[in-house]
Amino acid sequence: MALETFLIKLKNAISSKPTSRRPLRSSPPITTTTTSSVGVLSFEVARVMTKILHLTHSLTDSNLLSLRDHSLSLEGLSKIVTGDENFHLSLVCAELTDSLAHTANSVSRLSRRCSNASLRSFHRLFHEFADMGRDPHGWVMSCKDTEAKNKKIERYVSVTTALYREMEDMTILENSLRKQSLQIGIEFEEEEDYENKKDVMKVMDLQNKIERQRQHVKYLKDRSLWNKSFDMVVLILARSVFTALARLKSVFSSAAATGYMSPTVVSSLPRSLSSSSSSMNLVHPSPNDDERVKTTSSSAFLEQSSRLLIPPETTLGGAGVALHYANLIVVMEKMIKQPQLVGLDARDDLYSMLPASVRSSLRSRLKGVGFTATDGGLAAEWRTALSRILRWLLPLAQNMIRWQSERSFEQQHMATAAYSQNRVMLVQTLVFADKVKTEAAITELLVGLNYIWRFEREMTAKALFNLQSPPPNHS
Repeated sequence: MALETFLIKLKNAISSKPTSRRPLRSSPPITTTTTSSVGVLSFEVARVMTKILHLTHSLTDSNLLSLRDHSLSLEGLSKIVTGDENFHLSLVCAELTDSLAHTANSVSRLSRRCSNASLRSFHRLFHEFADMGRDPHGWVMSCKDTEAKNKKIERYVSVTTALYREMEDMTILENSLRKQSLQIGIEFEEEEDYENKKDVMKVMDLQNKIERQRQHVKYLKDRSLWNKSFDMVVLILARSVFTALARLKSVFSSAAATGYMSPTVVSSLPRSLSSSSSSMNLVHPSPNDDERVKTTSSSAFLEQSSRLLIPPETTLGGAGVALHYANLIVVMEKMIKQPQLVGLDARDDLYSMLPASVRSSLRSRLKGVGFTATDGGLAAEWRTALSRILRWLLPLAQNMIRWQSERSFEQQHMATAAYSQNRVMLVQTLVFADKVKTEAAITELLVGLNYIWRFEREMTAKALFNLQSPPPNHS
């Protein structure tokens, strides 16, 4: 009878107890109602903080030096990517600015829940700072304060990520408890023998695990962003965004008052950029700023950055084929390295990947070419020529695939640890590559691949024929 009472109480308790729901990866729409703590939106805040860490790392001295001395010196940039070095730097500045603007938009949505009037005005204040350098609340931090704040952000992101995982685990445990308790209830109704208390003990053990897990989740909520106020969280984000924009403008020497970018990375590199006293003039308002018309809904500086990232129609990005061409180049590179392993099906698959314009130019180039390929010297020349093309074309294709992968990963995950690594910039990809020049290079690769592929097949066939032929009779 005691066991029966226990089971009834257990079933009632389980059915009536609210379960911790798995937090959704996409946060619910943000309203203007203020609340005391961030709660489930802590996971959205962690995403925003991770983006800020990415941006901060992108603007470090070491990363900018690597960008200038290595990334922007890719041979492929000068051969097929639109524009000169100044334009390439403009694209870097515009991409970082656009990424910061999207981050600021996320902060703006969160700021609507703040009780502090200044924080609720973040959207307007950020745009004024972008165009005129106005920082009435002193949100731009010093280099020392920025380092300390970033370490604090890292801790918050780490603990909040752990909280997300533990809440998922607790959901799994609670669902398991519901299933087991329901099964025991069914067995009880069917008057099964309960002399063996094995199933009941499993349920009790699961209850104990859930209680311990609940305490651990509570501990993580106290240490993470979950129980922090919107005012505190948004202030951290606002100061970080302002500081990142000030840093970006100082690095690229942008004219903050007009919003016009003329990016020439300061000649003092590798001297610490963040300690440059002259750069501070770029983030403080000029005497004429008070006479400017305030625009609260848009920013000339941010809009120009966004427009600059739209590739012309003459580029692969403008035609919407940059990623497809990148995959095509990677496939060809593997075939060129080992043409003897390329079968007829793989050759047909490659041809089916070609756009109509490349097919047309390939047919024109192959007109009059014989069906035999037995010249070993010519095959060697083609291998050398193809290697020279791939040396500058392949890195752009690989960067294109990596760039797309990094952005997709960011959208699907709450937080990543990848901000410590150098990320691919848009200018290093095929997005701004001239379509005609790129297709000419691809056609050259295909013509060369066609010859060395046929040469390898003929050499293989000849070797097999010699093996199968009887030895000559010298009698």
